[in-house]
Amino acid sequence: MESVVNAINDVIWSNWLVGLCLFAGIYFSFRTRFSQVRHIKEMVTLLFKGEKSAEGISSFQALCTALAGRIGTGNIAGVATAIAMGGPGALFWMWAIAFLGAGSAFAESALAQIYKEEHEGQYRGGPAYYIEKGFGNTKFSKWYGILFAIATVFATGLLLPGVQSNSIAVAVNNAFAIDRGIVAAVLVVLLALIIFGGIKRIGSAAELIVPIMGGLYILMSVVIIVVNINQVPDILSLIFKSAFGAEQAFAGIFGSTIAWGVKRGVYSNEAGQGTGPQAAAAAEVTHPAKQGLVQAFSVYVDTLFVCSATAFMILMTGSYNVMATDGSMIVENLPGAEIGPIYTQQAVDTLMPGSGFGAAFIAIALFFFAFTTIMAYYYIAEVNIIYICKKIKSKNATKIAINILRFVLLAMTAFGCVKTAQLAWTMGDIGVGSMAWLNIIAILGLSNVAMKCFKDYESQMKAGIPREEIFFDPEKLGIKNADFWVEKNKQRANKS
Repeated sequence: MESVVNAINDVIWSNWLVGLCLFAGIYFSFRTRFSQVRHIKEMVTLLFKGEKSAEGISSFQALCTALAGRIGTGNIAGVATAIAMGGPGALFWMWAIAFLGAGSAFAESALAQIYKEEHEGQYRGGPAYYIEKGFGNTKFSKWYGILFAIATVFATGLLLPGVQSNSIAVAVNNAFAIDRGIVAAVLVVLLALIIFGGIKRIGSAAELIVPIMGGLYILMSVVIIVVNINQVPDILSLIFKSAFGAEQAFAGIFGSTIAWGVKRGVYSNEAGQGTGPQAAAAAEVTHPAKQGLVQAFSVYVDTLFVCSATAFMILMTGSYNVMATDGSMIVENLPGAEIGPIYTQQAVDTLMPGSGFGAAFIAIALFFFAFTTIMAYYYIAEVNIIYICKKIKSKNATKIAINILRFVLLAMTAFGCVKTAQLAWTMGDIGVGSMAWLNIIAILGLSNVAMKCFKDYESQMKAGIPREEIFFDPEKLGIKNADFWVEKNKQRANKS
Protein backbone atom coordinates (compact mmCIF):
# COMPACT_ATOMS: atom_id res chain seq x y z
CA MET A 1 0.00 0.00 0.00
CA GLU A 2 2.75 2.45 0.96
CA SER A 3 4.48 2.06 -2.41
CA VAL A 4 1.26 2.99 -4.25
CA VAL A 5 0.65 5.97 -1.93
CA ASN A 6 4.25 7.15 -2.43
CA ALA A 7 3.92 6.89 -6.22
CA ILE A 8 0.73 8.99 -6.19
CA ASN A 9 2.40 11.56 -3.94
CA ASP A 10 5.40 11.85 -6.26
CA VAL A 11 3.11 12.65 -9.19
CA ILE A 12 1.04 15.25 -7.30
CA TRP A 13 4.01 16.89 -5.59
CA SER A 14 6.20 17.17 -8.67
CA ASN A 15 8.27 20.29 -9.29
CA TRP A 16 5.32 21.64 -11.29
CA LEU A 17 3.25 22.11 -8.13
CA VAL A 18 6.17 23.70 -6.28
CA GLY A 19 6.56 26.13 -9.19
CA LEU A 20 2.82 26.80 -9.35
CA CYS A 21 2.69 27.72 -5.64
CA LEU A 22 5.60 30.14 -6.03
CA PHE A 23 4.18 31.63 -9.26
CA ALA A 24 0.74 32.26 -7.71
CA GLY A 25 2.28 33.99 -4.72
CA ILE A 26 4.48 36.21 -6.90
CA TYR A 27 1.57 36.98 -9.25
CA PHE A 28 -0.84 38.13 -6.53
CA SER A 29 1.89 39.98 -4.66
CA PHE A 30 2.66 42.11 -7.71
CA ARG A 31 -0.99 42.62 -8.66
CA THR A 32 -1.82 43.90 -5.16
CA ARG A 33 1.43 45.89 -5.13
CA PHE A 34 2.59 43.84 -2.16
CA SER A 35 -0.44 44.53 -0.01
CA GLN A 36 1.02 42.12 2.54
CA VAL A 37 3.50 44.89 3.37
CA ARG A 38 1.53 48.07 2.54
CA HIS A 39 -1.60 47.07 4.46
CA ILE A 40 -0.17 45.24 7.44
CA LYS A 41 -1.50 47.92 9.82
CA GLU A 42 -4.95 47.58 8.24
CA MET A 43 -4.78 43.80 8.65
CA VAL A 44 -4.18 44.07 12.39
CA THR A 45 -6.87 46.74 12.80
CA LEU A 46 -9.47 44.65 10.98
CA LEU A 47 -8.82 41.67 13.26
CA PHE A 48 -10.77 43.28 16.07
CA LYS A 49 -13.30 45.39 14.16
CA GLY A 50 -15.71 42.76 12.84
CA GLU A 51 -18.81 41.82 14.84
CA LYS A 52 -20.41 38.40 14.83
CA SER A 53 -24.07 37.98 13.92
CA ALA A 54 -26.75 35.31 14.08
CA GLU A 55 -25.53 34.02 10.70
CA GLY A 56 -21.81 34.72 10.79
CA ILE A 57 -18.83 34.63 13.13
CA SER A 58 -16.59 37.63 13.87
CA SER A 59 -13.44 38.40 11.90
CA PHE A 60 -11.36 37.37 14.90
CA GLN A 61 -13.24 34.07 15.23
CA ALA A 62 -12.81 33.47 11.49
CA LEU A 63 -9.09 34.20 11.88
CA CYS A 64 -8.81 31.79 14.81
CA THR A 65 -10.79 29.11 12.96
CA ALA A 66 -8.49 29.51 9.95
CA LEU A 67 -5.44 29.52 12.23
CA ALA A 68 -6.79 26.39 13.89
CA GLY A 69 -6.45 24.79 10.47
CA ARG A 70 -3.11 26.43 9.69
CA ILE A 71 -1.38 26.00 13.08
CA GLY A 72 -0.97 22.31 13.73
CA THR A 73 1.42 19.46 13.19
CA GLY A 74 3.02 21.30 10.27
CA ASN A 75 4.32 23.99 12.62
CA ILE A 76 6.06 21.55 14.95
CA ALA A 77 6.63 18.22 13.24
CA GLY A 78 6.51 19.61 9.69
CA VAL A 79 9.19 22.23 10.30
CA ALA A 80 11.50 19.66 11.89
CA THR A 81 10.96 17.30 8.96
CA ALA A 82 11.70 20.08 6.45
CA ILE A 83 14.96 20.92 8.22
CA ALA A 84 15.94 17.25 8.55
CA MET A 85 15.27 16.49 4.88
CA GLY A 86 16.16 19.81 3.26
CA GLY A 87 18.62 21.34 5.69
CA PRO A 88 18.34 24.66 7.59
CA GLY A 89 17.81 26.53 4.31
CA ALA A 90 14.34 24.99 4.03
CA LEU A 91 13.22 27.57 6.62
CA PHE A 92 14.09 30.40 4.22
CA TRP A 93 11.86 28.89 1.54
CA MET A 94 9.10 28.47 4.11
CA TRP A 95 9.44 32.20 4.82
CA ALA A 96 9.39 32.95 1.11
CA ILE A 97 6.24 30.94 0.41
CA ALA A 98 4.57 32.56 3.45
CA PHE A 99 5.42 36.10 2.34
CA LEU A 100 4.32 35.45 -1.22
CA GLY A 101 1.47 33.20 -0.12
CA ALA A 102 -0.15 36.07 1.78
CA GLY A 103 -1.15 37.42 -1.63
CA SER A 104 -2.74 34.09 -2.57
CA ALA A 105 -4.48 33.94 0.82
CA PHE A 106 -6.02 37.37 0.22
CA ALA A 107 -7.34 36.35 -3.19
CA GLU A 108 -8.91 33.06 -2.14
CA SER A 109 -10.46 34.50 1.04
CA ALA A 110 -11.88 37.57 -0.72
CA LEU A 111 -13.37 35.32 -3.41
CA ALA A 112 -14.93 33.14 -0.71
CA GLN A 113 -16.66 36.21 0.72
CA ILE A 114 -17.79 37.50 -2.69
CA TYR A 115 -19.54 34.28 -3.65
CA LYS A 116 -20.70 33.03 -0.24
CA GLU A 117 -24.26 31.93 0.55
CA GLU A 118 -26.52 31.68 3.57
CA HIS A 119 -27.55 28.10 4.34
CA GLU A 120 -29.87 27.23 7.24
CA GLY A 121 -28.95 30.35 9.18
CA GLN A 122 -25.17 30.13 8.63
CA TYR A 123 -22.81 31.57 6.02
CA ARG A 124 -21.20 29.01 3.75
CA GLY A 125 -18.59 29.46 1.06
CA GLY A 126 -15.19 28.45 -0.24
CA PRO A 127 -13.48 27.35 -3.45
CA ALA A 128 -16.31 25.10 -4.66
CA TYR A 129 -18.71 28.05 -4.43
CA TYR A 130 -16.45 30.60 -6.13
CA ILE A 131 -15.38 28.14 -8.80
CA GLU A 132 -18.99 27.52 -9.82
CA LYS A 133 -20.23 31.13 -9.60
CA GLY A 134 -17.02 32.90 -10.57
CA PHE A 135 -16.71 30.99 -13.84
CA GLY A 136 -20.30 31.80 -14.75
CA ASN A 137 -22.48 28.95 -13.52
CA THR A 138 -21.58 26.96 -16.62
CA LYS A 139 -21.67 23.18 -16.91
CA PHE A 140 -17.87 23.19 -16.74
CA SER A 141 -17.74 25.38 -13.62
CA LYS A 142 -20.35 23.27 -11.83
CA TRP A 143 -18.40 20.07 -12.45
CA TYR A 144 -15.15 21.82 -11.50
CA GLY A 145 -16.76 22.96 -8.24
CA ILE A 146 -18.00 19.44 -7.49
CA LEU A 147 -14.54 18.02 -8.27
CA PHE A 148 -12.92 20.41 -5.78
CA ALA A 149 -15.58 19.67 -3.17
CA ILE A 150 -15.03 15.90 -3.53
CA ALA A 151 -11.24 16.34 -3.34
CA THR A 152 -11.64 18.49 -0.22
CA VAL A 153 -13.97 16.08 1.57
CA PHE A 154 -11.57 13.26 0.72
CA ALA A 155 -8.54 15.28 1.92
CA THR A 156 -9.89 16.89 5.09
CA GLY A 157 -12.25 14.09 6.05
CA LEU A 158 -10.01 11.09 5.37
CA LEU A 159 -6.38 11.91 4.62
CA LEU A 160 -5.39 14.88 6.78
CA PRO A 161 -6.83 14.11 10.26
CA GLY A 162 -4.47 11.16 10.64
CA VAL A 163 -1.40 13.39 10.23
CA GLN A 164 -2.47 15.52 13.19
CA SER A 165 -3.54 12.65 15.45
CA ASN A 166 -0.40 10.65 14.63
CA SER A 167 1.86 13.46 15.83
CA ILE A 168 -0.23 13.85 18.99
CA ALA A 169 0.08 10.12 19.70
CA VAL A 170 3.85 10.12 19.05
CA ALA A 171 4.48 13.16 21.25
CA VAL A 172 2.22 12.01 24.12
CA ASN A 173 3.68 8.51 24.05
CA ASN A 174 7.22 9.91 24.07
CA ALA A 175 6.45 12.29 26.95
CA PHE A 176 4.15 10.25 29.17
CA ALA A 177 4.41 6.67 27.85
CA ILE A 178 0.64 6.62 27.30
CA ASP A 179 -0.52 3.93 24.93
CA ARG A 180 -1.56 5.22 21.50
CA GLY A 181 -4.89 3.46 21.75
CA ILE A 182 -5.76 5.44 24.88
CA VAL A 183 -4.72 8.68 23.15
CA ALA A 184 -6.99 7.77 20.23
CA ALA A 185 -9.98 7.20 22.56
CA VAL A 186 -9.53 10.51 24.36
CA LEU A 187 -9.12 12.41 21.09
CA VAL A 188 -12.26 10.90 19.58
CA VAL A 189 -14.43 11.72 22.62
CA LEU A 190 -13.24 15.34 22.87
CA LEU A 191 -13.49 15.88 19.13
CA ALA A 192 -17.03 14.49 19.01
CA LEU A 193 -18.15 16.99 21.65
CA ILE A 194 -16.98 19.84 19.41
CA ILE A 195 -17.86 18.80 15.87
CA PHE A 196 -21.44 17.91 16.68
CA GLY A 197 -21.91 21.56 17.71
CA GLY A 198 -21.33 23.20 14.30
CA ILE A 199 -19.25 26.24 13.25
CA LYS A 200 -20.34 28.40 16.18
CA ARG A 201 -18.91 25.92 18.70
CA ILE A 202 -15.82 25.36 16.54
CA GLY A 203 -15.28 29.13 16.29
CA SER A 204 -15.71 29.60 20.04
CA ALA A 205 -13.29 26.77 20.87
CA ALA A 206 -10.70 28.07 18.39
CA GLU A 207 -11.06 31.62 19.72
CA LEU A 208 -10.13 30.35 23.19
CA ILE A 209 -7.48 27.72 22.46
CA VAL A 210 -5.46 29.15 19.54
CA PRO A 211 -4.33 32.51 21.03
CA ILE A 212 -3.42 31.01 24.43
CA MET A 213 -1.49 28.01 23.12
CA GLY A 214 0.12 29.98 20.30
CA GLY A 215 1.25 32.66 22.74
CA LEU A 216 2.73 30.16 25.18
CA TYR A 217 4.55 28.34 22.40
CA ILE A 218 6.12 31.51 21.03
CA LEU A 219 7.03 32.59 24.58
CA MET A 220 8.87 29.29 25.05
CA SER A 221 10.80 29.83 21.83
CA VAL A 222 11.74 33.35 22.95
CA VAL A 223 13.17 31.92 26.19
CA ILE A 224 15.28 29.42 24.24
CA ILE A 225 16.45 32.14 21.82
CA VAL A 226 17.44 34.39 24.73
CA VAL A 227 19.36 31.55 26.41
CA ASN A 228 21.19 30.92 23.11
CA ILE A 229 21.26 34.55 21.91
CA ASN A 230 24.94 34.40 20.97
CA GLN A 231 24.09 31.86 18.27
CA VAL A 232 21.60 34.07 16.40
CA PRO A 233 24.08 35.53 13.83
CA ASP A 234 25.50 32.08 13.04
CA ILE A 235 22.04 30.51 12.72
CA LEU A 236 20.79 33.26 10.39
CA SER A 237 23.93 32.92 8.29
CA LEU A 238 23.46 29.14 8.15
CA ILE A 239 19.81 29.51 7.05
CA PHE A 240 20.53 31.95 4.23
CA LYS A 241 23.69 30.23 2.98
CA SER A 242 22.13 26.78 2.89
CA ALA A 243 18.96 28.19 1.27
CA PHE A 244 20.99 28.89 -1.89
CA GLY A 245 23.43 26.00 -1.68
CA ALA A 246 26.30 28.23 -0.51
CA GLU A 247 26.86 26.24 2.69
CA GLN A 248 29.16 23.33 1.79
CA ALA A 249 27.47 20.84 4.12
CA PHE A 250 24.13 21.35 2.34
CA ALA A 251 25.23 22.14 -1.21
CA GLY A 252 24.34 18.67 -2.41
CA ILE A 253 20.68 19.00 -1.44
CA PHE A 254 19.86 22.45 -2.89
CA GLY A 255 16.89 21.12 -4.85
CA SER A 256 15.55 19.31 -1.80
CA THR A 257 15.95 22.48 0.24
CA ILE A 258 13.57 24.43 -2.01
CA ALA A 259 11.14 21.52 -2.48
CA TRP A 260 10.86 20.71 1.22
CA GLY A 261 10.63 24.38 2.19
CA VAL A 262 7.78 25.04 -0.24
CA LYS A 263 6.08 21.70 0.45
CA ARG A 264 6.06 22.10 4.22
CA GLY A 265 5.38 25.83 3.91
CA VAL A 266 2.20 25.18 1.92
CA TYR A 267 1.24 22.36 4.30
CA SER A 268 1.69 24.66 7.28
CA ASN A 269 0.28 28.05 6.18
CA GLU A 270 -2.18 26.57 3.62
CA ALA A 271 -2.00 29.70 1.45
CA GLY A 272 -3.58 28.81 -1.90
CA GLN A 273 -4.51 25.34 -0.73
CA GLY A 274 -8.21 26.18 -0.42
CA THR A 275 -8.81 25.41 3.26
CA GLY A 276 -8.71 28.95 4.69
CA PRO A 277 -11.54 30.30 2.47
CA GLN A 278 -14.15 28.10 4.18
CA ALA A 279 -13.63 29.94 7.50
CA ALA A 280 -13.22 33.27 5.71
CA ALA A 281 -16.65 32.90 4.11
CA ALA A 282 -18.27 32.41 7.53
CA ALA A 283 -17.22 35.86 8.79
CA GLU A 284 -19.63 38.79 9.14
CA VAL A 285 -18.04 41.71 7.24
CA THR A 286 -19.22 44.66 5.14
CA HIS A 287 -16.65 44.12 2.38
CA PRO A 288 -14.93 40.92 1.18
CA ALA A 289 -11.51 42.58 1.12
CA LYS A 290 -11.65 42.98 4.89
CA GLN A 291 -11.62 39.24 5.46
CA GLY A 292 -9.09 38.80 2.65
CA LEU A 293 -6.65 41.05 4.50
CA VAL A 294 -7.32 39.34 7.84
CA GLN A 295 -6.63 35.93 6.33
CA ALA A 296 -3.47 37.20 4.65
CA PHE A 297 -2.23 38.16 8.11
CA SER A 298 -2.96 34.64 9.38
CA VAL A 299 -0.26 33.32 7.04
CA TYR A 300 2.27 35.56 8.82
CA VAL A 301 1.15 34.33 12.24
CA ASP A 302 1.47 30.74 11.13
CA THR A 303 4.83 30.73 9.38
CA LEU A 304 6.77 33.85 10.38
CA PHE A 305 5.90 33.42 14.06
CA VAL A 306 5.06 29.82 14.96
CA CYS A 307 7.12 27.96 12.32
CA SER A 308 10.10 30.24 12.91
CA ALA A 309 9.78 29.62 16.65
CA THR A 310 10.08 25.87 16.07
CA ALA A 311 12.96 26.21 13.61
CA PHE A 312 15.06 28.47 15.85
CA MET A 313 14.56 26.17 18.83
CA ILE A 314 15.74 23.17 16.80
CA LEU A 315 18.64 24.91 15.06
CA MET A 316 19.97 26.70 18.16
CA THR A 317 20.01 23.53 20.22
CA GLY A 318 21.32 21.34 17.41
CA SER A 319 18.38 18.96 17.83
CA TYR A 320 18.16 17.80 14.24
CA ASN A 321 19.66 15.43 11.67
CA VAL A 322 20.25 16.27 8.03
CA MET A 323 21.32 14.69 4.80
CA ALA A 324 24.99 14.23 4.01
CA THR A 325 26.65 16.13 1.16
CA ASP A 326 26.37 13.08 -1.08
CA GLY A 327 22.57 13.13 -0.66
CA SER A 328 22.40 10.14 1.71
CA MET A 329 20.48 10.38 4.97
CA ILE A 330 22.33 10.61 8.27
CA VAL A 331 20.36 8.13 10.35
CA GLU A 332 21.71 8.38 13.89
CA ASN A 333 18.70 8.23 16.21
CA LEU A 334 16.40 9.01 13.28
CA PRO A 335 12.99 7.39 13.92
CA GLY A 336 11.59 7.78 10.41
CA ALA A 337 8.84 10.36 9.92
CA GLU A 338 8.38 10.53 13.69
CA ILE A 339 11.39 12.84 13.93
CA GLY A 340 9.22 15.96 13.96
CA PRO A 341 7.72 16.06 17.45
CA ILE A 342 10.72 14.28 18.96
CA TYR A 343 13.25 16.81 17.61
CA THR A 344 11.19 19.69 18.96
CA GLN A 345 10.78 17.97 22.31
CA GLN A 346 14.56 17.52 22.50
CA ALA A 347 15.08 21.21 21.71
CA VAL A 348 12.84 22.44 24.55
CA ASP A 349 14.31 19.84 26.90
CA THR A 350 17.69 21.59 26.68
CA LEU A 351 16.34 24.20 29.12
CA MET A 352 16.11 21.56 31.86
CA PRO A 353 18.05 18.51 30.68
CA GLY A 354 16.80 15.20 31.99
CA SER A 355 13.64 16.66 33.50
CA GLY A 356 11.32 15.62 30.70
CA PHE A 357 9.91 19.15 30.61
CA GLY A 358 10.49 19.56 26.88
CA ALA A 359 8.73 16.34 26.00
CA ALA A 360 5.75 17.25 28.19
CA PHE A 361 5.45 20.85 26.96
CA ILE A 362 5.58 19.95 23.26
CA ALA A 363 3.17 17.05 23.77
CA ILE A 364 0.63 19.43 25.34
CA ALA A 365 1.21 22.15 22.73
CA LEU A 366 0.95 19.67 19.89
CA PHE A 367 -2.22 18.22 21.38
CA PHE A 368 -3.99 21.57 21.32
CA PHE A 369 -2.55 22.69 17.96
CA ALA A 370 -3.39 19.45 16.20
CA PHE A 371 -6.75 19.09 17.95
CA THR A 372 -7.96 22.48 16.74
CA THR A 373 -6.67 21.65 13.26
CA ILE A 374 -8.81 18.51 13.13
CA MET A 375 -11.76 20.66 14.24
CA ALA A 376 -11.12 22.97 11.32
CA TYR A 377 -10.77 20.02 8.94
CA TYR A 378 -14.21 18.84 9.97
CA TYR A 379 -15.78 22.23 9.29
CA ILE A 380 -14.11 22.44 5.87
CA ALA A 381 -15.33 18.97 4.95
CA GLU A 382 -18.85 19.79 6.18
CA VAL A 383 -19.04 22.92 4.02
CA ASN A 384 -18.15 20.88 0.95
CA ILE A 385 -20.52 18.05 1.86
CA ILE A 386 -23.34 20.62 1.96
CA TYR A 387 -22.23 21.98 -1.41
CA ILE A 388 -22.31 18.52 -3.00
CA CYS A 389 -25.66 17.59 -1.44
CA LYS A 390 -27.25 20.85 -2.62
CA LYS A 391 -26.85 19.51 -6.13
CA ILE A 392 -28.96 16.51 -5.10
CA LYS A 393 -31.53 18.89 -3.56
CA SER A 394 -32.30 16.60 -0.64
CA LYS A 395 -32.15 17.71 3.00
CA ASN A 396 -32.14 14.11 4.16
CA ALA A 397 -29.09 13.40 1.99
CA THR A 398 -27.28 16.35 3.60
CA LYS A 399 -28.02 15.20 7.15
CA ILE A 400 -27.04 11.62 6.39
CA ALA A 401 -23.81 12.67 4.63
CA ILE A 402 -22.79 15.00 7.48
CA ASN A 403 -23.33 12.26 10.07
CA ILE A 404 -21.32 9.82 7.94
CA LEU A 405 -18.58 12.44 7.66
CA ARG A 406 -18.48 12.88 11.44
CA PHE A 407 -18.03 9.18 12.11
CA VAL A 408 -15.51 8.69 9.28
CA LEU A 409 -13.40 11.64 10.48
CA LEU A 410 -13.46 10.31 14.05
CA ALA A 411 -12.44 6.87 12.77
CA MET A 412 -9.57 8.29 10.69
CA THR A 413 -8.43 10.34 13.68
CA ALA A 414 -8.27 7.17 15.77
CA PHE A 415 -6.57 5.26 12.94
CA GLY A 416 -3.97 8.02 12.60
CA CYS A 417 -2.89 7.48 16.19
CA VAL A 418 -1.86 3.90 15.54
CA LYS A 419 -0.64 3.88 11.92
CA THR A 420 2.96 4.66 10.87
CA ALA A 421 3.99 8.29 10.69
CA GLN A 422 5.43 7.88 7.20
CA LEU A 423 2.10 6.70 5.79
CA ALA A 424 0.20 9.42 7.66
CA TRP A 425 2.37 12.23 6.26
CA THR A 426 2.35 10.89 2.72
CA MET A 427 -1.44 10.60 2.73
CA GLY A 428 -1.65 14.13 4.11
CA ASP A 429 0.62 15.45 1.36
CA ILE A 430 -1.62 13.88 -1.27
CA GLY A 431 -4.62 15.65 0.26
CA VAL A 432 -2.88 19.02 0.40
CA GLY A 433 -1.46 18.68 -3.11
CA SER A 434 -4.70 17.67 -4.80
CA MET A 435 -6.55 20.62 -3.27
CA ALA A 436 -3.74 23.04 -4.11
CA TRP A 437 -3.68 22.07 -7.79
CA LEU A 438 -7.41 22.66 -8.21
CA ASN A 439 -7.60 25.82 -6.10
CA ILE A 440 -4.55 27.69 -7.36
CA ILE A 441 -5.62 27.24 -10.98
CA ALA A 442 -9.08 28.55 -9.99
CA ILE A 443 -7.90 31.68 -8.15
CA LEU A 444 -5.52 32.53 -10.99
CA GLY A 445 -8.47 32.26 -13.39
CA LEU A 446 -10.58 34.50 -11.12
CA SER A 447 -7.79 36.96 -10.33
CA ASN A 448 -9.54 39.87 -12.08
CA VAL A 449 -12.56 39.50 -9.79
CA ALA A 450 -10.33 39.45 -6.70
CA MET A 451 -8.47 42.53 -7.93
CA LYS A 452 -11.71 44.45 -8.59
CA CYS A 453 -12.67 43.76 -4.98
CA PHE A 454 -9.23 44.79 -3.72
CA LYS A 455 -9.11 48.04 -5.70
CA ASP A 456 -12.66 48.94 -4.65
CA TYR A 457 -11.70 48.64 -0.98
CA GLU A 458 -8.54 50.70 -1.49
CA SER A 459 -10.44 53.42 -3.39
CA GLN A 460 -13.01 53.71 -0.60
CA MET A 461 -10.22 53.93 1.97
CA LYS A 462 -8.49 56.68 -0.03
CA ALA A 463 -11.80 58.54 -0.33
CA GLY A 464 -11.82 58.83 3.45
CA ILE A 465 -14.88 56.64 4.00
CA PRO A 466 -14.94 55.34 7.61
CA ARG A 467 -13.95 51.69 7.78
CA GLU A 468 -17.32 50.56 9.15
CA GLU A 469 -19.10 52.35 6.28
CA ILE A 470 -17.13 50.70 3.48
CA PHE A 471 -19.59 48.45 1.64
CA PHE A 472 -19.28 46.07 -1.28
CA ASP A 473 -21.45 46.55 -4.36
CA PRO A 474 -20.76 43.77 -6.91
CA GLU A 475 -23.17 45.22 -9.49
CA LYS A 476 -21.26 48.51 -9.53
CA LEU A 477 -18.04 46.58 -10.16
CA GLY A 478 -19.55 44.36 -12.85
CA ILE A 479 -19.15 41.19 -10.78
CA LYS A 480 -21.88 38.68 -11.57
CA ASN A 481 -23.41 35.91 -9.45
CA ALA A 482 -22.52 37.58 -6.13
CA ASP A 483 -26.15 37.11 -5.11
CA PHE A 484 -25.58 37.31 -1.37
CA TRP A 485 -24.21 40.86 -1.62
CA VAL A 486 -26.87 42.01 -4.08
CA GLU A 487 -29.58 40.93 -1.64
CA LYS A 488 -27.73 42.40 1.34
CA ASN A 489 -27.44 45.79 -0.40
CA LYS A 490 -31.17 45.74 -1.16
CA GLN A 491 -31.93 45.13 2.51
CA ARG A 492 -29.59 47.92 3.55
CA ALA A 493 -31.22 50.32 1.05
CA ASN A 494 -34.68 49.45 2.35
CA LYS A 495 -33.65 50.14 5.95
CA SER A 496 -32.21 53.51 5.02
